[in-house]
Amino acid sequence: MYNILICDDEKDIVNALKIYLSAPDFKFFEAQNGLEALDLIKTNEIHLVLLDIMMPKMNGIETLSKLRETSNIPVIMLSAKSEDTDKILGLNVGADDYITKPFNPIEVNARVRSSLRRFFDLGGRVKADNMLTVGSVTLDDFSKTVTADGEEVTLTPKEFEILKLLMKEPGRVFSPKEIYESIWEESLLAGCEKTVAVHIRHLREKIEINPNEPRYLKVIWGQGYKIE
Repeated sequence: MYNILICDDEKDIVNALKIYLSAPDFKFFEAQNGLEALDLIKTNEIHLVLLDIMMPKMNGIETLSKLRETSNIPVIMLSAKSEDTDKILGLNVGADDYITKPFNPIEVNARVRSSLRRFFDLGGRVKADNMLTVGSVTLDDFSKTVTADGEEVTLTPKEFEILKLLMKEPGRVFSPKEIYESIWEESLLAGCEKTVAVHIRHLREKIEINPNEPRYLKVIWGQGYKIE
């Protein structure tokens, strides 16, 4: 599923683009100006932005310039103008592509899928701060999902937080005390080492092919746990 943000102050344009791009693998977010777009990008995992140039409050060029300070997600600029100066300005600021109104539905589809393919399939995607990967295990802190060997696994909130803690520093050994106090946010109590051990065992059962011979989640006897 690809999350596509359409940012345009004309509702008819937004609706038209949603019709042109209607597909089971696309989910749409909407914004009417650059400020709304940036807020949506902060709180959602957006994979591509269709960004109008002429908008109130914050125009497309300003929005793109601000976005490029923290993100390299694909951005396709939209404009009613066809002058080369607008196109060059957008590309210089960091746009990936450019579409001029009125739109050709086939062209819109082709350009969107081409940008997504370059970003994901051809190595254009840089690991975001919310994505952690160790081997074939990937944790997405935005969507709160974990995949192992290409399959999504279901974790409890505590299991998710323990895994995230370990994945942030692969190879580092965390003692049961460190894990408990970090995740439960209270001082270690009697028997809490067993609580941590139970959660680690459950994590192994979910992310390891063979929990008895783990590839990633290791016990360092007398010291703690690590992921490698």
